[in-house]
Amino acid sequence: MSKVRAKKYLGQHFLKDLGIARDIAQSLSLKNYSKVLEVGPGMGALTQFLVTLNTEIFVIEIDKESVSFLKKNYPELDNHIVEGDFLQLQLKEFFKEPIAIIGNFPYNISSQILFKAIDHKDLIPEIVGMFQKEVAERIVSPPGSKKYGIISILLQCFYDVEYLFTVDETVFDPPPKVKSAVIRLRRNNRVKLDCDEKKFLKVVKTSFSQRRKTLRNALKSLKLVDEISADPYLSLRAEQLSVEDFMNLTNCFE
Repeated sequence: MSKVRAKKYLGQHFLKDLGIARDIAQSLSLKNYSKVLEVGPGMGALTQFLVTLNTEIFVIEIDKESVSFLKKNYPELDNHIVEGDFLQLQLKEFFKEPIAIIGNFPYNISSQILFKAIDHKDLIPEIVGMFQKEVAERIVSPPGSKKYGIISILLQCFYDVEYLFTVDETVFDPPPKVKSAVIRLRRNNRVKLDCDEKKFLKVVKTSFSQRRKTLRNALKSLKLVDEISADPYLSLRAEQLSVEDFMNLTNCFE
């Protein structure tokens, strides 16, 4: 088998620029973990650089054709190739110690990969990934930006985020219709939120559901218990509040 056929239903766009693949692999800090899991390796453009790192490499691939290719061309992975869906993988059962996540993520599940990482934030100290450029920009956007939103806040609660570099469409086979970007997320020191997490999520989602309105109007459906503490925020719009601001605001509601 010399080449894997890219499958549209899996969102496969194989990276063919090895310089970019090397840059992605070298973006791993290799700090506070000794294992790395690559999601969706395809034909191993990134894998070939990962296996040269001084760490233990695992890959997970849902495409049977790609799995066969990897087993044939990367015998050094041995029993470190997992055939399956990352979104269904029981991470805490499979890995008992911290593991970094890396990959040229399929655009159709890239956000789901990150939400799963949040659920396993104490197991995943670092993520390096290729995303659709627009998604990457939303993830790293600071308060005050028009691109700042729910995914920005939820990830920045527990990770320090960095935009590393932009990737052109032409370096993929087949080329996607949009530009891509590589970002890095490193676990920060926040162990838990200074408020109820479910309530926090509700306040954030409700705030951004009507992002053009002030928070006083956007959050009318929620019941305030401490309007004095909430008052500094109520005249603002959702995009103007930091993670810390949203935690403070959450504590003002039932």
